[in-house]
Amino acid sequence: MERAVRSWLAHLDVERGVAANTLTSYRRDLGRYTAYLTARGVLEPGDVTQAHVADFVATLREGSADHPPLAASSTARTLAAVRGFHRFLALEGEVRTDPAAPVSPPKPPARLPKAIAVDEVERLLEAASVGDTPAALRDRALLEVLYGAGARISEAVGLDVDDIDTGEGVVRLFGKGSKERVVPLGSYATEAVGAYLVRGRPAFATKGRGTPAVFLNQRGGRLSRQSAWAVLKAAAERADLTGHVSPHTLRHSFATHLLDGGADVRVVQELLGHASVTTTQIYTLVTVQRLREVYAQSHPRAR
Repeated sequence: MERAVRSWLAHLDVERGVAANTLTSYRRDLGRYTAYLTARGVLEPGDVTQAHVADFVATLREGSADHPPLAASSTARTLAAVRGFHRFLALEGEVRTDPAAPVSPPKPPARLPKAIAVDEVERLLEAASVGDTPAALRDRALLEVLYGAGARISEAVGLDVDDIDTGEGVVRLFGKGSKERVVPLGSYATEAVGAYLVRGRPAFATKGRGTPAVFLNQRGGRLSRQSAWAVLKAAAERADLTGHVSPHTLRHSFATHLLDGGADVRVVQELLGHASVTTTQIYTLVTVQRLREVYAQSHPRAR
């Protein structure tokens, strides 16, 4: 079983060019799956049945002594890895049937992305730049890129200096599956990044080994996602923003504010790097909800 898993992951890495973060998730999910099968005496891929896969999904939802219950979305992601694994084995002729194909993922409840208001974003960005230290310049530039370009946290910390053109005000982002897109950066983000590159980054770079990364840590190495998350959390606390604010909150806010301002959903799709417009259309539900709120508060006969 483990040999088959390694073969599929190698196929995804070498032939499909799947992103490293996705491979890590698949490896973790399949590790849990193979451990489940091993505990039931199933050691070969050809011995797996549809009942095994269905019971594994049920176990994910119900939880066990070793693992708490998973949400429907997390269960669906894990099942996607399992289905991809078995589909690969069937196509390669390693097994005669695909036991995972008939198993459907649980449907997650409809959940709208959470966005914060424009004035809250402004408070957050101001709170990130306390003082004129290299760290303050970096933190402001990082959050400006997350909001100004709608970047994922992995895309932001993965930026190299050559990926940003402050003269043109654009940034080149590498999204899921190493898909490249060029996104306008906006004057505020461009100014913040320019200030950091001139007055902040050199102080970090002298302590490192010449990495091309834009955002550096105190040792001169590339800033990690965890450290970038900590930057946002600290800024949110200083801005006195209640509720959960994550890097993806800024991405949601980027999309929602664009649509509120009249942007076409297809344009927002390109800016976000979504493969399908269906993914982007969930943000239109946010704006419709906002319209209802404004109508209820403002129209004399709304109630």
